Amino acid sequence: MSAPIRMSALSREDLTMAAKGSANDIADEDLEPLADETARQAQRVVAAYAADADECRMLLSMLGIGPNSARGE
Repeated sequence: MSAPIRMSALSREDLTMAAKGSANDIADEDLEPLADETARQAQRVVAAYAADADECRMLLSMLGIGPNSARGE
């Protein structure tokens, strides 16, 4: 298992390139909703690594698996 990437280790150029995306991006219509159990497992992992509750909520929201996210509904 590889070590997690720390944001402070990334340069401004790295962050800009990551935000722009790449030719390998997947279109929204090609994405399939997560199974409830998979989403719950992902939520647990995010919660375990988040620095605090606000960061946890933000990360879950960014991943589309927050408590207010409509998964497959």
